[in-house]
Amino acid sequence: MASISLRGVQKAYGEGAPVIRDVDLEIGKNEFCVFLGPSGCGKSTLLRMIAGLEDVTDGDVSIGGKLVNDVPAAQRGVAMVFQSYALFPHMTVYENMAFGLKLAKTPKAEIDRKVRDAARILQLDTLLERHPKALSGGQRQRVAIGRAIVREPGVFLFDEPLSNLDATLRGQTRVEIARLHRQFANASVVYVTHDQIEAMTLADKIVLLHAGKDTERFGSIAQVGAPLDLYHRPQSKFVAGFIGSPRMNFLPAKVASIESTGVTVTLEGSGESVQLPLQGKHLSVGAPVTFGVRPEHLEPMQGEAASATSERNAIALTRTITLVEALGEHSYVHLDQPGGTVLIAKAPGDARIEQGDTARFRASVSACHLFAEDGFVVAPLDTVEQPA
Repeated sequence: MASISLRGVQKAYGEGAPVIRDVDLEIGKNEFCVFLGPSGCGKSTLLRMIAGLEDVTDGDVSIGGKLVNDVPAAQRGVAMVFQSYALFPHMTVYENMAFGLKLAKTPKAEIDRKVRDAARILQLDTLLERHPKALSGGQRQRVAIGRAIVREPGVFLFDEPLSNLDATLRGQTRVEIARLHRQFANASVVYVTHDQIEAMTLADKIVLLHAGKDTERFGSIAQVGAPLDLYHRPQSKFVAGFIGSPRMNFLPAKVASIESTGVTVTLEGSGESVQLPLQGKHLSVGAPVTFGVRPEHLEPMQGEAASATSERNAIALTRTITLVEALGEHSYVHLDQPGGTVLIAKAPGDARIEQGDTARFRASVSACHLFAEDGFVVAPLDTVEQPA
């Protein structure tokens, strides 16, 4: 097992601006770390630098406490699983899985034991004599994973391994990868994906990466943390909008007042006031801000609650329903929002709501977010600020 350390890592091609900028990251032993972000953010490039398949323009990469900037990929003690499987079509499953061990001149008896053990774990033991063309996509990916397992590396690197599979196979293989990580608890995993479900369900730690101009302004890393930390405590509007589906609702607003008990903002278009227990010392009255609340935290109010004008520790918005997406267990309710901003709420599948109705929707203030003009979150009152 091995930890991974990145210090001031940058990657540029030619004279162009860096595509990876100012990456400082620690990936611990046994940790399952997922690189997540939009297309073009450099997820795979960062992974390939750890693997030794891309040179580092600046900074240091260490694996197991050893600087590996100039260490060839084959000597880094890592195993990589590619998006395209990269299997030899003329070799059987057994031969594909054994190939790296043969190159390393591993004794035949040991090769046989490792290949058959990995095949049993991956449920490939009845397929060892087949060629890749006779396998399904999911089976081919398991062979690629098996080829990595037999090397018993300290670090597994996965580059979007499920992107070529259909939805059902993605779900099945995702569960298998999670099970394998538990079984091979001594190995650290770095996993690249653009799929939030994979990231949220597999990761111990998510590294969310910026793309485009945000990389130039803030560096490549937008936020690092456990999946639910990024979901519940996003540090910026970018993180809040990227994590979650449907994405967080963002409503333009202005600061109406700043008190010791919190900040009151006025939503543009509707003129509704919302009071939030947030620190206001970095804001000013009249400053533009963005109010954020996730669809799943904006719930319909029914009965007596719907007629109440206010509720302690909650905000309530009155809107006209423009569309109901009925999905069975729940429905996504599209609401008329002044100014054309999209506003979506989540309701139980059996809720009595119809297009054209006017209804009130409630959200706990603890589930609401406020973003300053620079895009960073306004901190709650009970947050202890870290020294600069």
